[in-house]
Amino acid sequence: MEDNEKLPIFQRPVWVVAFALTAAMAWGWAYPLIKLGFAEFGITQTMTAGKMLFAGVRFTLSGLIVLSIAACTKRRFSVATSSSWFYILLFALLNTGLHYYFFYVGLSYSAGARAAILNSLGVFMLVLLACIFFKSDRLTLRKIAGCVIGFAGIMALNLGAADSGSFTFMGDGMIILNAFCSAFAGLMTRGLSKRVDVFVGTGYSLTFGGLMLVLPALLMGGALPNVTLAGVVILFLLICISTLGFTLYNKLLTCNPVGKVAIFNSLIPVVGAITSCLCLGEPFYFKYMIAAVLATAGIYIINKGK
Repeated sequence: MEDNEKLPIFQRPVWVVAFALTAAMAWGWAYPLIKLGFAEFGITQTMTAGKMLFAGVRFTLSGLIVLSIAACTKRRFSVATSSSWFYILLFALLNTGLHYYFFYVGLSYSAGARAAILNSLGVFMLVLLACIFFKSDRLTLRKIAGCVIGFAGIMALNLGAADSGSFTFMGDGMIILNAFCSAFAGLMTRGLSKRVDVFVGTGYSLTFGGLMLVLPALLMGGALPNVTLAGVVILFLLICISTLGFTLYNKLLTCNPVGKVAIFNSLIPVVGAITSCLCLGEPFYFKYMIAAVLATAGIYIINKGK
């Protein structure tokens, strides 16, 4: 216990669990909130520019909040070298710009519960990539078994009749591309922390990534057709989720083995599926339960201790 108390707060086991759970639970709620936001702002399935603007406003404002907090707490805004800005912008593109372009488009074409479970693919990709690039994350038979079980869960989404959901590129395909971006961005987080304060880097990522969505959206004629109080409240909640989730998660990834943090993302598909069914009135198919259990089991097996 004494040794744990000497560790920085983001490396103490109890706080790692608390922070990672908080981030995962928050991100799980984003699935129904985004769909509710589409409805409140009058963004239809074919309004790609509108989706980009909705996402871009969310992340730009979230990033500015993080940077404001960083300024108030006197964090260092300087970067290691001038070339570090290229790394930061690439991180912003993957972690926010492309990541959430694919996510918002895919979610509008897919049931929230289905998208939540499918998005867990990013966890397995991150675990495998971490084994390749980081010495602290070694590839083991346990991790291979966990990935196989997890992928089985994702494949389970395509079981059953057509009315219970089948693969589509605009729905499932976009969510898979989103998972790729999420995994590679997670891999880049440690590199980000070597170039700039990770709290400030998170703010840069959200702000620049948000602008990468807002500016093209405006050029494409994107708009929020119907602004309501409920829509503004939903947008505010999504901004809070981004600010809290990314700040905690990025910091945890820089201080701990990737696998130990990734296990908590097993809650995201479960929370996302349940909240989508409850808040959106989506039908809950038995295969969702099978997929969620297998995905969660796969992530647990990958990360459980000896």
